[in-house]
Amino acid sequence: MNRYPTWKYAIIAFAVVVAFLYTLPNFFGESPAVQVSSGKATVKIDASVLARTEEALKKAGLAYTAALLDVNSVRVRFTDTDTQLKAKDAVSQALNPDAANPTYVVALNLLSSSPNWLTAIHALPMYLGLDLRGGVHFLLQVDMQAALTKRLDSLVGDARGQLRDKNIRHSGIAREGQSIRVRFRDAETREKAKRLIGDNIADLVLTDSQDGEEFRLVGTLKQEAIKRTQDFALKQNITTLHNRINELGVAEPVIQQQGADRIVVQLPGVQDTAKAKDILGRTATLEIRMVDEEKMNPESLAAAAKGEVPFGDEFYVERNGAPLIVRKAVVLTGDRLTDAQPGFDNQTQEPAVHLTLDGTGSRIFRDVTRENVGKRMAILLIEKGKGEVVTAPVIRSEIGGGRVQISGRMSTVEANDTALLLRAGSLAAPMEIIEERTVGPSLGKDNIEKGFNSTRWGFLAIVVFMSAYYVLFGVVSSVALGVNLLFLVALLSLLQATLTLPGIAAIALTLGMAIDANVLINERIREEVRGGATPQAAISAGYERAFGTILDSNITTLIAGLALLIFGSGAVRGFAVVHCLGILTSIFSSVMVSRAIVNLIYGHRRRVQKLSIGDTSWK
Repeated sequence: MNRYPTWKYAIIAFAVVVAFLYTLPNFFGESPAVQVSSGKATVKIDASVLARTEEALKKAGLAYTAALLDVNSVRVRFTDTDTQLKAKDAVSQALNPDAANPTYVVALNLLSSSPNWLTAIHALPMYLGLDLRGGVHFLLQVDMQAALTKRLDSLVGDARGQLRDKNIRHSGIAREGQSIRVRFRDAETREKAKRLIGDNIADLVLTDSQDGEEFRLVGTLKQEAIKRTQDFALKQNITTLHNRINELGVAEPVIQQQGADRIVVQLPGVQDTAKAKDILGRTATLEIRMVDEEKMNPESLAAAAKGEVPFGDEFYVERNGAPLIVRKAVVLTGDRLTDAQPGFDNQTQEPAVHLTLDGTGSRIFRDVTRENVGKRMAILLIEKGKGEVVTAPVIRSEIGGGRVQISGRMSTVEANDTALLLRAGSLAAPMEIIEERTVGPSLGKDNIEKGFNSTRWGFLAIVVFMSAYYVLFGVVSSVALGVNLLFLVALLSLLQATLTLPGIAAIALTLGMAIDANVLINERIREEVRGGATPQAAISAGYERAFGTILDSNITTLIAGLALLIFGSGAVRGFAVVHCLGILTSIFSSVMVSRAIVNLIYGHRRRVQKLSIGDTSWK
């Protein structure tokens, strides 16, 4: 009746062991480290950067305890700060021969001191949020009106180009407020223009108007086009901010959308607000130039590499290391680029990047490609006055219609990255800092101590009460509560969640709610004993009949937590994540784990005279 099959005990034991392993890294503290991240948008962090970093440290005779490679950076851990400082200089000199134009950002950091065998199984500590680690917080307001205005200006150029190509005369076309107005001298011409623009520019709603003898065509953005433009502006700004913040060497920056037009930026560990503002306010532009084919010979390339660049040209190195001589004259800028999406070549099915240009950009690009078939065209990202060649494809044929394809020996990942780079060259809409605050590291440490002390003392108080009131069953409930806390911390570590002060509050609240389930079970067992049931029958009925009540109460609480998670933002979401996970772990621990322990204590006995569950007499 009160015995679990062996496989249930095995599952519970396995879950506890795994939870213990993934909780363990949170208790080892942090050790000094050096972090290497990309300093330029076109430079990727890969295994070769890790190898160069390790080689630089070996040459300098500096010992390190671990060297790790993740998606965005290389991190090397040391035993003391003196070695950390020496390593930073050694790695910086090795990776950035030109200190004035650094390719990589080498920054000081703190990493978990957990053993390598834990790191090997991806057992990592939870991230600490801004309020626990210290750093800077910005709330940015995106000017959505400016994004819409920019889109309308682009459509004005498109419409003007369409009318010119079809030789449809008009008396003027311009943006007025949040609409586009085209003036005509007669209704017949207006009708032709309306059909043409309607067929080629799907984002506009066109209406007729008339002022005396002047016939007008008014175009306004469709609601879906407005939504798409605003979403694109927000996503592009977030991507651009990610690229810019790499320069700060921040280990776990938080850059996320808040509401419909705001972006939260949190930089843990950064105390220099002025530097952070400078990074956020940086501008980057996209430029398309022609490769100087006449100078692409070994002699000219060798001379250019030594600094003897031909007049009117500039020397660059492509991503694959090949030298390139590019003309200074700019053919087209990123202001004419409206979108860039990864895709595939329709003929070869190779990964490609599809660009969309506005009306003016389409005409310029069509003329340039018609006159330079067979030649190479370089696409550069200009940042802080310095350029990087993203790609340099060969022009196969004249390209019209404003849709451009970039392809040639690139993987799907590279195509996606290139599209992101081209979209994120500059901000899609201006942003204004509407909230700013700095949290010092000492305050963060104090917050950690107070938060964990409150959780610790709350847990101990519950243990004392349960043990005194329910005796052995109270001890079992306390053990189950400890396992619940173990599961919760392990899940947060496994998911690499960011722990904040509201998250600590949610952990403390979870403890109180989790023990409530065991109180229901224990009281139900007491009622069964009072009703004359045998101890074994009381245990079985207590768990089975209390489970429905426990499930109902936790589901209603989970619904409230999910509402906070879906509709909340910032600190509210942080609280909701821990709260929801805590509900799920408490159901398992309060029912499965506690009953497994009770079954181990009482299940093997044929006759149980009395349960150690406190006073079972009627009150």
